[in-house]
Amino acid sequence: MAAAPDPTYKTVGPVSEVPPGKETQIKRELKMATPHINAEMGDFADVVLMPGDPLRAKHIAETFLEDVREVNNVRGMLGFTGTYKGRKISVMGHGMGIPSCSIYTKELITDFGVKKIIRVGSCGAVRADVKLRDVVIGMGACTDSKVNRIRFKDHDFAAIADFGMVRDAVEAAKALGVDARVGNLFSADLFYSPDGEMFDVMEKYGILGVEMEAAGIYGVAAEFGAKALTICTVSDHIRTHEQTTAAERQTTFNDMIKIALESVLLGDKA
Repeated sequence: MAAAPDPTYKTVGPVSEVPPGKETQIKRELKMATPHINAEMGDFADVVLMPGDPLRAKHIAETFLEDVREVNNVRGMLGFTGTYKGRKISVMGHGMGIPSCSIYTKELITDFGVKKIIRVGSCGAVRADVKLRDVVIGMGACTDSKVNRIRFKDHDFAAIADFGMVRDAVEAAKALGVDARVGNLFSADLFYSPDGEMFDVMEKYGILGVEMEAAGIYGVAAEFGAKALTICTVSDHIRTHEQTTAAERQTTFNDMIKIALESVLLGDKA
């Protein structure tokens, strides 16, 4: 018995009419929703800002974008598309941890044609010279996760950001008067880590901030031919146990979002 046609794809005519090698491209162009994103092709901009919290995605869209419309709400992972100074930009949450963010970034890239992803989130500091509310631009991300090793045939993968995106973020920060730090992040699998000695190792190796997603996002971007960057705001200090208040996080996070948005405009000029 012949298999039922895949309802995800539209009929485009006889197979003989499809140019050789174009089958995958045609399927991608016609594909609509994925299991986790109920948008259509064209709903997302080629650049997507991604905070972990979907409600922060909503805040970013409502605060910084114009002509905003919701493009995803599956599992409460809100996504929006609007314009910033006339430039089409999308924003969507990615959840917590590498498995979650890997699903969303992969689908955005392969199913919706996204070319650049900028993670905007929080991180914890371990070094004395990294202070609360500092903005950190992650040029690379170490990790204790095995996800990139699985992707990279059990070898270590150097998870790095796109150089041009790093450069644009640095220039945007300077123009906004924000003293951003540039260096390595550590993407942890455990939020409540039992290994306190690992923080000593991170400090020795100059890690600027600990978060949970950057290495995974960089791995997905590399695998599927996209570009990615992570920008974080230091929300707490692992050594001193200092924490920012909700109001302070909102103000400082806004600086980070402005850097991300302005860096997109700079990237368009490059």
